[in-house]
Amino acid sequence: MADWTDEVLARSFDAAKQRGAAVQRAPHAKSARYDRRRGRIVVELDNGCAFAFPARLVQGLAAATADQLAEIELLGDGYALHWPRINADIRIEGALAGIYGSPAWMAKLAAQAASRSPSPRKATAARAKGAKGGRPKRVA
Repeated sequence: MADWTDEVLARSFDAAKQRGAAVQRAPHAKSARYDRRRGRIVVELDNGCAFAFPARLVQGLAAATADQLAEIELLGDGYALHWPRINADIRIEGALAGIYGSPAWMAKLAAQAASRSPSPRKATAARAKGAKGGRPKRVA
């Protein structure tokens, strides 16, 4: 049986942490650019994949100009994107998971999406009104 001293345990633990980090490492950005024509941020990952997302979904980018959006920096080893002119950031891991800001920001996006799609009850009512000729004209 091996002699498990504190030093041996510490070395063994460090080696196991390094092996685990290598296996569970999330992909990082290798490059990023703004596609002006489509209004999207396009990210090339270090694992060979690429993905894109609408810039307007990211907290802090909704009101940014095309020139501001085009200036993108990679933070660290590419774990996040940074827009220096508007001081906005997004983590790559979050963007891949569809998380584009704080919980309050994500709730606002969800509410906007919900308001664009009518409930089955509202859709039925709209069809019924349409069959009757639509909304009545206003009387001045």
